[in-house]
Amino acid sequence: MSEEKSEKRHPVRSEGENLKSEGFDAGKPSEHLPHKKSERRHPKRSEVENSKSEGIGDRNPDEHFSEDKGAPGQPQTSNIEPQTESMEVHHHGHVHNQKKWKEYLFQFFMLFLAVLCGFLAEYQLEHTIEHQREKEFAQALYDEFLEDSISVADKITARLDKEKDCEYLSTYISDSSLTDLPKAFYPAYTTVFYLINSYKFEPKDGVLSQMKNSGSLRYFKSAALQKLFGDINVAINNVRNRNEQEYQFFADPIKPFMVKHYDFKWANELRKASPDAYNMDLIIQYRKGSNFIKADILNPSTFDRKEVVNIVMFYKAMLHSTRTLQMNEYVKANHKLLRALRDNYSLKDE
Repeated sequence: MSEEKSEKRHPVRSEGENLKSEGFDAGKPSEHLPHKKSERRHPKRSEVENSKSEGIGDRNPDEHFSEDKGAPGQPQTSNIEPQTESMEVHHHGHVHNQKKWKEYLFQFFMLFLAVLCGFLAEYQLEHTIEHQREKEFAQALYDEFLEDSISVADKITARLDKEKDCEYLSTYISDSSLTDLPKAFYPAYTTVFYLINSYKFEPKDGVLSQMKNSGSLRYFKSAALQKLFGDINVAINNVRNRNEQEYQFFADPIKPFMVKHYDFKWANELRKASPDAYNMDLIIQYRKGSNFIKADILNPSTFDRKEVVNIVMFYKAMLHSTRTLQMNEYVKANHKLLRALRDNYSLKDE
């Protein structure tokens, strides 16, 4: 029995010796002994040898761990805490969606506001430019029609004088001498039969035509102004049509009559006084002066008094009709348009 007990205790002593040989002191507390549940174990001899072969085995493994923790020379138990996964905080779905919905609504509102402000700015700029152009066109039209109003007034006065010459000429030819002509005969004779273009009123509509062709009349928003533009356009066309009728009457029968019975030497002598002056001005100066240029009616044998008087009176009626109808209608339309332009755009005569 004693031998069996001794054999059983012998392995215990050998374990102690083995522990001492591995670096553990039997006299130290048992809490430093390794066990299965320990999270840390000392490196085995083979691991120490491997670490030496790699160049780091000169230090004690315990010192390596102690340097990491800042406490050299003493073995430390593992302080590694189990890592826990970070918990994600999940907001409620309706709160997140509500916040995103509000952000979208705010962004849409800001975008809409920016577009609206840009549109209003562009509209205001375009409105300002159109108003400026409207006033510029109004001033150009006003200047053009104001000049025509002066011109038509002068032509009407001159045509009244021409109608008086027609009266004088028809009276003289009816029962006066055709061979001994007075000083007043050839000025009246020249005015009635020779000076046609000098008494013709040609209205100007360059600005109005350009605006119609380019569509610039749309700048004028006033319906009253648009109507006045239409009226002045009709009046201009009527005056031009009447001018064409007067020229046709001049082409036949007046021009053949002048070639046959008018002494052009008188007109040539009249121009010598001032070659660059207008014939109307030369006739006015001749009537006021004392100079007398003698001239005759050519081919008096074929000069039919009644026929000539009839031509003169017909021409006077044409002049009177043009003045009282076409030209007078133009004057009315011109004055209305000028007054409307002055009232709407505060324009002044330049």
